[in-house]
Amino acid sequence: MPTDAASLALGKDLVGLETLSPAQLRFILDTAEPFKEVSERAIKKVPALRGKTIVNLFFEASTRTRISFEFAEKRLSADTVNVATQGSSVSKGETLVDTARNLEAMRIDMVVIRHGSSGAAKFLGDRIASNVINAGDGKHEHPTQALLDLLTLRDKFGRIEGLKVAICGDILHSRVARSNIWGLTKLGAEVGVCGPPSLLPRDIEELGVTILPRIEDAIAWADALNVLRLQLERMQAGFIPSLREYNRVFGVTRDRLARAPKDLVILHPGPMNRGVEIDSDVADGEHSVILPQVTNGVAVRMAVLYLLAGGTGAVAAAARGEAA
Repeated sequence: MPTDAASLALGKDLVGLETLSPAQLRFILDTAEPFKEVSERAIKKVPALRGKTIVNLFFEASTRTRISFEFAEKRLSADTVNVATQGSSVSKGETLVDTARNLEAMRIDMVVIRHGSSGAAKFLGDRIASNVINAGDGKHEHPTQALLDLLTLRDKFGRIEGLKVAICGDILHSRVARSNIWGLTKLGAEVGVCGPPSLLPRDIEELGVTILPRIEDAIAWADALNVLRLQLERMQAGFIPSLREYNRVFGVTRDRLARAPKDLVILHPGPMNRGVEIDSDVADGEHSVILPQVTNGVAVRMAVLYLLAGGTGAVAAAARGEAA
């Protein structure tokens, strides 16, 4: 397995996990580890990105991802600017590239972008000199969410290779599912997908996953369930009869988990539709790692920002606030 610095470099942008090697994925996760401790300090800050200016360019609503990136940037001592569609020139018809080029003219260093169109992050990265990080593009990928899911699983099990992870719910509209599938399979996990046929992409098996037709099948098969929300804002047609019916047939409930052959780890990328894809007593239960996912999200995003800014493997020194 290649381990030289050149083979581990991420390149200029992070637009997805599909093109990363297993060694690069492990490198990001290993880089995130020492940054976890920064968030536990009384003064949650290191100077690793002092002098860098990062723009968070969000064309879609976000809470966890946007705030997590902002925390990560501030804890690395970067200067941050948040730009949303409302209140910016985008609402007047300005194009994505013009917006980014105008920001670049103000001498920024990085852009974190969330956009409703698949491929928007790569489109932007190909046209500007600044580093671009994909914070979710359409139905394509959400790489940092998958990375924090991988880190959370590794924390819980001590490994990813050999795990069976079932991704359950609205796979069709989920960029999280796609990034998780790429990341998990590259690191040696088995991946199953479970949901109504109307919410499974055509030919999903070509990504190397197993289709689990019933939620009971997923619970019996898996070591961990990654439960996805129903993306009602993307459903223009009748994909499901009703929310109540979805919960009755595919909801992750305590009663169903009680019949599992082993204790399952429960993940959810948020936001949750409680009482629909997951019941509250499961989301808040002893096997849930939903809040550790949020905590790990800051460390993972610190790692990605640090590496794209030219950080090296001397992460422990950076986390201590020393010159790397």
